[in-house]
Amino acid sequence: MARKKNRIRFRDLPRSIKIRKIITWIFAAVGVGCLGYFAFYVKQADNTQENYEHLSDLKGTDFRQNKKEVVVHLTKEEDAPDILDDYITLYNNNKSLVGWVKIDDTLIDYPVMQSPNNEYYLNHNFNQEKDNNGSIFIDSACSIWPRSQNIIMYGHNMKSGKMFGELKKYKQEDFAAEHPYIYFDTLYNKGKYQVMYVFGDNVYDEVEVAFKYYQFINANSKEEWDSAMNDMASKSLYDTGVTAAYGEDIITLSTCDYEKDAERFVVVAKRVK
Repeated sequence: MARKKNRIRFRDLPRSIKIRKIITWIFAAVGVGCLGYFAFYVKQADNTQENYEHLSDLKGTDFRQNKKEVVVHLTKEEDAPDILDDYITLYNNNKSLVGWVKIDDTLIDYPVMQSPNNEYYLNHNFNQEKDNNGSIFIDSACSIWPRSQNIIMYGHNMKSGKMFGELKKYKQEDFAAEHPYIYFDTLYNKGKYQVMYVFGDNVYDEVEVAFKYYQFINANSKEEWDSAMNDMASKSLYDTGVTAAYGEDIITLSTCDYEKDAERFVVVAKRVK
């Protein structure tokens, strides 16, 4: 009969071998954990994209018979226009909806949300489910009616390219030349915007004296407007040749910047249609 092999118990192993085994087990556990998280991340990103594609399909659904039941979001005046037919169905599913943003040849084709603070849609999707991708949302201080002079939009710079992950394509002047327009509809008006300024910037201390693009929503005078435009032009990575006069509407798209010293990457565009 074959003799049984003597099995060495872990506690009887030399100390150096014990340490190597423990390190191996730790790396194996970390590897499995990382693979699991990566699989979850990819699955969530895919599900998020599928959900937003479904939402895009709902645009244009005609529910005009329900218009009287729609409560207008962030209305400050009684004479707000009717909500566009494209967005009634989506609005009735989530009354935090304020519009839609789209950039050709990118994944940016999303509903735009708003909440009383700037935190909720950092980690919630349109269906109000927890989602690391978050949503595109406008600053809580902005208004779509009456319209703020500048509407600031935020979105995560996702490695998958989701949300504002592909906004960084505007770091290349060639891309901007080929894609000069950003399409942003509010609930009440369709809009086409031409890119003006593209720059990196930081989030400054409250007491620090500096132009803070994320606080520029309405200018109280032409001088204040011109000063803001000059500040953004001086930061811009390249000259688009496009400017905006006092009284024109603009939008600002903002995301995190992981490639350079700046904390944020910003694209500003003015309404042309």
